Amino acid sequence: MLPFQITFTDGQPASDQLIQAVRRAILVGDLRDGDGFPSVRTLSQELKISPTTAHKSVAVLKVEGLLASRPGIGMVVRSASLPGTEERLDMLRPQLQQLVKEAKSLQLSEKDLCEALKSLWKENKQS
Repeated sequence: MLPFQITFTDGQPASDQLIQAVRRAILVGDLRDGDGFPSVRTLSQELKISPTTAHKSVAVLKVEGLLASRPGIGMVVRSASLPGTEERLDMLRPQLQQLVKEAKSLQLSEKDLCEALKSLWKENKQS
């Protein structure tokens, strides 16, 4: 079983979606510094993706400093170098684009959408 959640969608490479899922898992604390990370083989088998795709994703995460190889242990999470604000906002970009598209189709203004978002933000903050 993988230590993070992912549901692949059409329109974006599987490797990019896997990278985003791992980044998100680190940001929300599902993956913590020093946690073991699945092997390329395990990722490939459990996610039903090619080993090349899994290897590419792991390589990018290693370059970003989010994963590291530990002799005798395998791959581990390195969460000390979390993505910056812009990168974290990029993780939300697909959902934000969909939200804007839906708001426009409902003929809502930017102001309406911003006010609704502010209201939800406050509600969520209090709970």
